Amino acid sequence: MTENDALRVLSLYEGFFSGGARVLHSSVVAGLHSLGRQRHSVLSIHDEVRRESTLQRMTDDRRFRELRAAGVRITSLGRSTERDDPETFSEAELTVVARQVAGSQVVLSLKEQPLRLLDQPGIPERPVVACLHRSDPGRQGTALSHLLTAAHAGRLAAVVCCATSTRDAYRAAGVPAHLLHVVPNGVDLTRFRPLTRPRRLGLRGVHRLPADGTVVTYAARYDPMKAPELFVAAARRFLARDPRAHVVMCGAGMTSENPGLRADLHQAFADRPDLLARVRTLGVRHDMEKILAASDVVALTSTFGEAAPLCLIEGAMCGAVPVTTAVGDAARIVDGVGLVTTFEPDQIADAWVEAAARRDELGRAMVSARPRFSHVRMLSSYAGVVERARRGTGLTLASP
Repeated sequence: MTENDALRVLSLYEGFFSGGARVLHSSVVAGLHSLGRQRHSVLSIHDEVRRESTLQRMTDDRRFRELRAAGVRITSLGRSTERDDPETFSEAELTVVARQVAGSQVVLSLKEQPLRLLDQPGIPERPVVACLHRSDPGRQGTALSHLLTAAHAGRLAAVVCCATSTRDAYRAAGVPAHLLHVVPNGVDLTRFRPLTRPRRLGLRGVHRLPADGTVVTYAARYDPMKAPELFVAAARRFLARDPRAHVVMCGAGMTSENPGLRADLHQAFADRPDLLARVRTLGVRHDMEKILAASDVVALTSTFGEAAPLCLIEGAMCGAVPVTTAVGDAARIVDGVGLVTTFEPDQIADAWVEAAARRDELGRAMVSARPRFSHVRMLSSYAGVVERARRGTGLTLASP
């Protein structure tokens, strides 16, 4: 197949910033582009975004660099959340959008928010595939209305849901059932894998972590959905029980510059600075596979909105036991390889202790589960959705 024969696919992004949905979608775009049957490009509304008390620039983002390295063309409207009205677009911006859409045969929307671009005057109609990664459509502002508008206008060819909880929530919100298609998340198993003991100990040394202590890693952005204050409260109890344990916090806003996190840490550790000394706040990382491979437990304390949290899969594939609250499809993801806990800090801390004690046992289960989480299966499913959207054959509701 020549480049001219490849299916032309345009992805719409709000921007390049930290988050599992962007990681997942970018890996799909890069993977499908490299296979040659589809030629992918990306249009980003913003080139810088302030989120979680962090200004995140497109060109600094790992996903941006990986897509460029894969040969994916990326353009931007050059917007900033610091200065631009999210609902109003200039004629010049709409000209760029119209040109990009006209050059494509299928449009993918990373989440439903960018669909507002397609409602603007003068934008050519193309089959649209919305790629959804949350389970709370009611909390997404006006985004749901844009999704429903696209569905009722006949522009929406398919909705890819990363979890059954996503499918069920959007079906209940009014998205036609025949459009909804579940494609479970997967990761690159050559990148996310356990390390030998010497390499693991070497990584712990780099990050000033003990060779023989339990390390719990929290990989999340600072957002109410992720309940960072709940994680910090559980960390206080966990560290008080085990004098050799350490906690690592990674993600946008997980730094001392974030006043929200500073307040959470102060509330939990004001009377115990010795415990706080065993909390590492590393912020946005571009080497999460190394951080997770050096950890014993990967923790999630979210209270709403999650669908198929990527951190649980990445952690498990690196040998860190996933421990999660029961949100979205999280319990389904960790079934047999991790633990599900309540929303009580003491019980969360207990679960981390249990997970660390069972790491060898659960480690064998995590190795056996690796094929279930391969991104190869995921790429094949996405490719089929996109190709059927172009042919207009439609999709039927997939079983989980």
